[in-house]
Amino acid sequence: MPPKTSYNLAMTFDHQTFLKSLTQRPGIYQMYDAEGGILYVGKAKNLKNRVTSYFRKTGLTAKTAALVKRIAQIDVTVTETETEALILEHNLIKQYQPPYNILLRDDKSYPYIFLSDKDKWPRLSFHRGPKKAKGTYFGPFPSVNAVRESMSFLQKTFKVRQCEDVFFKNRSRPCLQHQIKRCTAPCVDFVSPEDYAADVELTRQYLDGKGDRILKQLERDMEKASAELAFEKAAENRDQIAALRQIQAQQMIEKGKGTVDVVAGAVTNGQACVHILYVRQGRILGSRSYYPKAPLADQVADLLEEFLPQLYLAGGGRPDLPKEIILNAPVDNSQPLVDALKLRVGRNIEIRDSVRGFRAKWIELAQRTAEQNLAGKLASKKTLQQRFESLRDTLDLEQTPQRLECFDISHSSGEAVVASCVVFDANGALKSDYRRFNIDGITGGDDYAAMEQAIRRRYTRLMKGEGKLPDILLIDGGKGQIGIAKSVLSDLGVVGVMILGVAKGTTRKPGMETLILADQNNRIIGRPAEAALHLIQQIRDEAHRFAITGHKARRDKKRRTSPLEGIPGVGPTRRRDLLKHFGGIVEVRKASVADLMKVENINKKVAEAIYSALYNE
Repeated sequence: MPPKTSYNLAMTFDHQTFLKSLTQRPGIYQMYDAEGGILYVGKAKNLKNRVTSYFRKTGLTAKTAALVKRIAQIDVTVTETETEALILEHNLIKQYQPPYNILLRDDKSYPYIFLSDKDKWPRLSFHRGPKKAKGTYFGPFPSVNAVRESMSFLQKTFKVRQCEDVFFKNRSRPCLQHQIKRCTAPCVDFVSPEDYAADVELTRQYLDGKGDRILKQLERDMEKASAELAFEKAAENRDQIAALRQIQAQQMIEKGKGTVDVVAGAVTNGQACVHILYVRQGRILGSRSYYPKAPLADQVADLLEEFLPQLYLAGGGRPDLPKEIILNAPVDNSQPLVDALKLRVGRNIEIRDSVRGFRAKWIELAQRTAEQNLAGKLASKKTLQQRFESLRDTLDLEQTPQRLECFDISHSSGEAVVASCVVFDANGALKSDYRRFNIDGITGGDDYAAMEQAIRRRYTRLMKGEGKLPDILLIDGGKGQIGIAKSVLSDLGVVGVMILGVAKGTTRKPGMETLILADQNNRIIGRPAEAALHLIQQIRDEAHRFAITGHKARRDKKRRTSPLEGIPGVGPTRRRDLLKHFGGIVEVRKASVADLMKVENINKKVAEAIYSALYNE
């Protein structure tokens, strides 16, 4: 493992700013003290809700309160499902044995399903503990109930015995399990060895994730029951499908036997984050986020090219170098690093960026985490203060602005037009002051009219004392949009608000915007500071996100249709296949991209569109 980051002993953890940017997706969180030592590892179905619970004012136990007082930093790793979070948490606890995990929770092992193979009549059983018996272990699985329910289903479907060996060897006639059609009674030779072996093989294949045939049969049974109005039976089939999906889900936290470092970078608004997953013998045993200074890197590939030599060669290198390094972007000049590492450790270390299967899942996990942690970094008070001061200097202001507002418009070909207004102050996004406006009475697609209506409604309310006027009003556009804003504020008698237009450059790339100050001559700000531009980009992107979310909600409500309607690439056939495959919209919402891709005719592009649409509702 790489050396720990050095921390300032006097630092205090700014939990309020951290929580503002924290995702609501599942994952694990690692709490560190001021010296960089790990205090606690936890998992969460909703990271934001779970971590927030540590910082409530009342209701904490004495041990939890003691933990919170020592927190200097929190890192998160975002996963696709709660199952993956549970298994990763288990691995990290065993690896690091954090002191508060030992005090606060029972670090017990996770359950497996065991299929013996030494017997003439193999047995399927629940297993927890050391893997000493000869046979195949399927798992680990985070939920005992899920394992038991799935074993019950497998027993009814394949009828492989689950009784203890002592009980099995002393039978002279079939037991109750045979009478209720849950066992073929191999104990009294009611089934041939060949037929029983076939049942065992089907069980093995299903637990290996090859149970599509059985699932399709369940889907047909569910449709048939629904058509016959046998809703209880249909609900039973739906629940069986959901349970089987859970136990069949790809477990990318423990997969294969590789010794790999998974390195993913993210670059946004001049800041960078590199997140690394440490995979040893096929298990993710650790992770770490770095925040390197990369002033010249505006692409992930450039960032990784500069960062990798520092990570693996500086200070004598690392003693536990992996056999393979996987990246989320191609690095053109990686061969010198490969040669240097070979000289250092005496063996080849492969560097790859094009991978498939579970390795691709590792990359996705690391990249999501890098993007999430970078968002938290960008929201920190120190970073925001520097950017506000940079904006002050860029605009030649006497005082640092304290409040900024930005508007954006979102619609689909003129349908369900929504305007957003987001507010930032010195602490970052002030979401309690955000506002959305449903725009009506205009020609579809007329963004000028939509902007005029939104600004007028917003500042009419502010002039009535319903809120605070901003120091700067950001307008995403050029002189036309600026003219609209100036006219509205003039009509309403609003004074003291600076209007700043942000026009996209010819390349429309971040960092190439033109800032236009709304004075008599609409003066263009020459060579704005990079940090000031980054602040403006951050606010503009947030306004865009907030507008799109409101537009989707209004559009779906107006259409009064399934949430699946309106998603690009999802027509009636695919909607029917999705609902049939998962048993209902509730299970579709829970599905990961990988799960969605298992549905017939759903490719990765469509699966990502479905996941994004349902997740961002």
